Amino acid sequence: MLITDCHVHIQPLEMFKPAALAIMKKKRADYDQVVEYCRSPKSFLKHLDAIGVDRAVLINYVAPEVIGFTSEVNAFIANYVKEDPKRLIPCGSVHPRHTKDAQQDMDEIVRIGIRMIKIHPPHQLLFPNDYLNGVKELEVIYRVAEANGIPVMIHTGTSIFPGARNKFGDPIFCDDVAVDFPKLKILLAHGGRPLWMNSAFFLVRRHPNVYLDISGIPPKTLLNNFPRIEEIAHKTLFGTDWPGPGVPEIEKNLRDFRALPISDDAKNLILSKTALSIWPE
Repeated sequence: MLITDCHVHIQPLEMFKPAALAIMKKKRADYDQVVEYCRSPKSFLKHLDAIGVDRAVLINYVAPEVIGFTSEVNAFIANYVKEDPKRLIPCGSVHPRHTKDAQQDMDEIVRIGIRMIKIHPPHQLLFPNDYLNGVKELEVIYRVAEANGIPVMIHTGTSIFPGARNKFGDPIFCDDVAVDFPKLKILLAHGGRPLWMNSAFFLVRRHPNVYLDISGIPPKTLLNNFPRIEEIAHKTLFGTDWPGPGVPEIEKNLRDFRALPISDDAKNLILSKTALSIWPE
């Protein structure tokens, strides 16, 4: 079984705004380890080996107002994954409200080998369907991603970072995206937690192109939030959101997930096969 963590935050820590970085550091005894892994892909790969994880999708996105990230995150992560492109999968971003030429920026995303786009509505301060409200750059992002077979991960659910606006986190606004871009693979990060799990479950069941990313949901509470997870296991991806605020180490998340009372077939789909269908070896 080839295990993929579809949601790990390996990011340029020097870009963080002080208030956002303080939340990242809070109660994280392993912060020095985080710094080392963000600096050194070799160190991070050794860590993945030690905990039995084969691949990781490394989440980056542009959010200057809330987190501090600029478009430089794309070059950072494209360079980082050169250490082992088969095991380290780069996720980048074009910000619809900050790009001067969305087509050009998306062409660059394709050129440098970014393998997923992240849209973070509460941090980018827009709804994921705002192309219907005049944000034409967002439509360009989706169109280029769809044409090039690049999946888009959309943050759904709340955020505790200063300046985040949680009204943008309701997954129901992804319904339009799934309808208007039917060949675009859409990953609902965090499954709308903690307020909108039912909406996320509905969308995954309704749309062939919508998937569930369970990162940021403690595995021990997963079945409380998604009691019918086995029905959508073939469209569900294991992820941790490490080292996000309050998120335990990847190894503990993996151990707790494996202890869940669901079938081995469902676990195999969630830990391995769904991710392989999106990012083949």
